Amino acid sequence: MSKKVKRKTNRKKKSNRKTDIQSFKKEVKTDNHKIPLEDLLKRLGTDPHAGLSHSAAKLRLELDGPNMLTPIPKTPQCIIFIRNMFGGFAILLWSGSILCFVAYIIQITTEPEPVDDNLYLGTALLVVVVITGLFSYFQEHKSSAIMDSFKNLVPQFATVIREGEINTVTAEDLVVGDIVEVKFGDRVPADIRILEAHSLKVDNSSLTGESEPQIRTTEFSHENPLETKNLAFFSTNVLEGNCRGVVIATGDRTVMGRIANLTAGLDQVQSPISKEIEHFIRIITVFAVVLGCTFFIIAMILGYTFLDAAIFLIGIIVANVPEGLLATVTVCLTLTAKRMAHRNCLVKNLEAVETLGSTSTICSDKTGTLTQNRMTVAHLWYDQSIVESNTTESFKGTEFNLEDRSFNALLLCAALCNSAEFKGGQDDVKTLQKEINGTASEAALLKFADIVYGTVGTVRRTHYKITEIPFNSTDKFQVSVHSYITSDSYFIVEMKGAPERILDRCNMIIIHGETTLLTSTLREKFEEAYMDMGGMGERVLGFADLILPKDQYPQLYEFSSEPPNYPLENLRFLGLISMIDPPRATVPDAVAKCRTAGVRVIMVTGDHPITAKSIARSVGIITNPTLEDIATTRGIPIDEVDPRQATAIVIHGGELREMKPEELDSVICYPNEICFAPTFPPPKLIIRRNLVKDVVKS
Repeated sequence: MSKKVKRKTNRKKKSNRKTDIQSFKKEVKTDNHKIPLEDLLKRLGTDPHAGLSHSAAKLRLELDGPNMLTPIPKTPQCIIFIRNMFGGFAILLWSGSILCFVAYIIQITTEPEPVDDNLYLGTALLVVVVITGLFSYFQEHKSSAIMDSFKNLVPQFATVIREGEINTVTAEDLVVGDIVEVKFGDRVPADIRILEAHSLKVDNSSLTGESEPQIRTTEFSHENPLETKNLAFFSTNVLEGNCRGVVIATGDRTVMGRIANLTAGLDQVQSPISKEIEHFIRIITVFAVVLGCTFFIIAMILGYTFLDAAIFLIGIIVANVPEGLLATVTVCLTLTAKRMAHRNCLVKNLEAVETLGSTSTICSDKTGTLTQNRMTVAHLWYDQSIVESNTTESFKGTEFNLEDRSFNALLLCAALCNSAEFKGGQDDVKTLQKEINGTASEAALLKFADIVYGTVGTVRRTHYKITEIPFNSTDKFQVSVHSYITSDSYFIVEMKGAPERILDRCNMIIIHGETTLLTSTLREKFEEAYMDMGGMGERVLGFADLILPKDQYPQLYEFSSEPPNYPLENLRFLGLISMIDPPRATVPDAVAKCRTAGVRVIMVTGDHPITAKSIARSVGIITNPTLEDIATTRGIPIDEVDPRQATAIVIHGGELREMKPEELDSVICYPNEICFAPTFPPPKLIIRRNLVKDVVKS
């Protein structure tokens, strides 16, 4: 891409930034995920197999600009240095220092033996203001340098099809209409509509807050483009599979670009400490000048010479300047910033330290902030009862008995019907800290099995895998066949997936180690357990197996999965396992301290409302009953509950979009405990704006 195109595009983007910011605040509105692929390809003027021509791609690149996020205009280092050296309270010290030097010059020109007090005082003020200015500048410069190192979101290269040939180009050269291929380990180079996908899963946690990998297919599944399955977004990571897609948006027009522009377009608000210092400077300046002028007039009346009276004037003004205040404030803020840095909290601007102390409301994401961003086994259902598992890092697995045949069968299925694997070279690493190749859910099951078994590798080698059917979004289950040598069998079929799908394929169930018929009563108990575990905001998986008889499946039997030549019906249901991304151990105490300090904590997440509510309760963000809880307790419709009786509320993203400004104001002002879920970036900006407005009013 030519430098001329890049400069031209950057000038164009900078001129339009302010006019476009209001459009970025709105929800993403597009029909690119709704219309048939044929119509979309026709609209974009591209071919699904041959892609664009090189000339068409070059023309579009010149018209639309490079596929990159517009960098935020940087403040020159010299301006930052001058701002730290002469801004705010420092200007008062500079004035005092200059006046001291002026007084000293007057003294040496009028007195035969002048005292050096004004020289020393002026020099001291000069040293103080220069040192404190350098302190602030280097702290800000160091933090900015660290922040710049994080800016590595843009993929460097992309695989694109043009004129029927597969090419590798820089991601900046992609244009709307390009046909691209992405695979496991890649970052999606632009917003794309999926043309074909093979077991594709992407990580949308940085975009929507969803901790689970998201399946991507060609299916249009939701009106909201952020939730539909047939779109993949710029800078999200591909965790599994591969796909081919057509680029529908590049650069600032991507969803990630809109978020970046929203962040860059926020109004700069003066910090509380700068407001207070500015107010203090006005007061002290007026007081010092009035007092100095008063003494100047009195001195003239008493017959002092003009120069002596002027020295009185300067001395009194300088005497009212609190020389140590700036140094004290700067040192205190710097020391606090250092302490926060030791706790992995980077302070970019020293004034932000004091602003943090003025906080009245904290809006927190869920995934990775309140939670550990790792799925963990939370509950198991077998033998008709729900068993709780320890989700903390102290889990040892000793509460589970491998001699229990029901539990052992369930655990074996979770360990074998599992594509996740530990990465190599981690022999000295604790199981919960080990890195795993695989999805978050399978990683949770593998770690759980490894802790309970002692080592899951031995079990897997004993019952080695022969064939499998990977999980797919249509069947919603995964099947694998393993070695299982007993007196009656050589092989076992293990299946896991969506609980209702697994149960539909079963006619037997294991209870207290005995296989029995799956009756309607047992199905009802399954439904109750499924609802209870799902109601806790956990992801629930069902498990089943079938021991294959020797006479039908001898030791040399050749298995095939396309099509499968082994049974997928009339299996034995083993139980349920639910997983959750558990809260960080320190979060409940931190939330309690915030409450004690009068700071309200609000959860704003893109995750499911049930999951969000469960986590909010576990960390103490929600402690009182919501409208739904009150209605359930009383056994009445939710419409009959007086909203004023609920001091806690969970607001769905859809409800937030439909709310009028005054309705949102009342929601933010009245309930003390609030959780917004699912919420995406534009509505988050609306929430922030209303919270700031509420603080200003109060």
